[in-house]
Amino acid sequence: MATASIRMFRRLDGLFCVYKPPGVHWKHVRDGIETSLLKSINATPSQPLPQAVRFLADPGGNGGASELTLSAASVPVLANHPLVSGPEFQHVRVGVGHRLDAFSSGVLVLGVGNGNKALNDLYKTRVTRDYTLEGEFGIATDDFSHTGHVVERSTYGHITQDKLERVLAMLQGANQKALLTYSNIDMRSQEAYEMAVQGLLGPEGKSAPVLTGLRCIRFQPPHFTLEVQCLNETQKYLRKMLHEIGLELRSTAVCKGVRRTRDGPFTLQDALTRHHWTASDVMCAIQQHHSSKKSKKKMLPHTDQGLNYTTKGRE
Repeated sequence: MATASIRMFRRLDGLFCVYKPPGVHWKHVRDGIETSLLKSINATPSQPLPQAVRFLADPGGNGGASELTLSAASVPVLANHPLVSGPEFQHVRVGVGHRLDAFSSGVLVLGVGNGNKALNDLYKTRVTRDYTLEGEFGIATDDFSHTGHVVERSTYGHITQDKLERVLAMLQGANQKALLTYSNIDMRSQEAYEMAVQGLLGPEGKSAPVLTGLRCIRFQPPHFTLEVQCLNETQKYLRKMLHEIGLELRSTAVCKGVRRTRDGPFTLQDALTRHHWTASDVMCAIQQHHSSKKSKKKMLPHTDQGLNYTTKGRE
């Protein structure tokens, strides 16, 4: 019969996401969650200790001083006591998906149990990620972040939102061409059309970073905020991109913050904050992800019918 801790461990099986705060390494986040889950699993009520029959000396016996009277008694077997055998679980492995560096914050996808394998399967499906980038014109540093060593200061009064959006449009257009190049598929084929309809067009395997969307959502010079959708990116690449945007505008720019708002199907609304990195909240998050996957699978037949209808219309 499975113990309560084993039953809890079996329920901790799947994918979930947490909110990684800035200034914290992703390893510290993972280790903290592993410790919390392990503590919760081993804190479950243990099963009653098995009983064994032992013959014990009876102090109330009627025999003489040289005689020993034994009586049968049921006593617990202490060999299975946690203080003797140690905790039932010694380690819980939590896998990490697309990582965030210490400077960045936002959605960090994790897997526990079979979720570790699901992480590999998830990121073979060309999932895109969304970021919010906070930038500031007029400064350049050696690592493209506001905490780096300042190497240059420049003017920014000539920069307007219209000029910034023209540079963003040019950058996005170049990345759209790169996306088609990395896809390794004939753009005039029926396969390319069907993949584009389903949003599956993307680079084959590992490629250079590709921006699939880029827009300005706040412009208050010298500060500005960009919203980015991308593939195969790193946070350092995104910070460098802001630096290059500043150069295109005949100025300089530095990144003041990188926040991931979506990683594949996981969004900020799904992310567990620090006070909810507990076994019960993780189990709820895993169950919620399983439920959303089932609901999406039920919708797939309708999508396929609509796709077939569109394809026949083109023919």
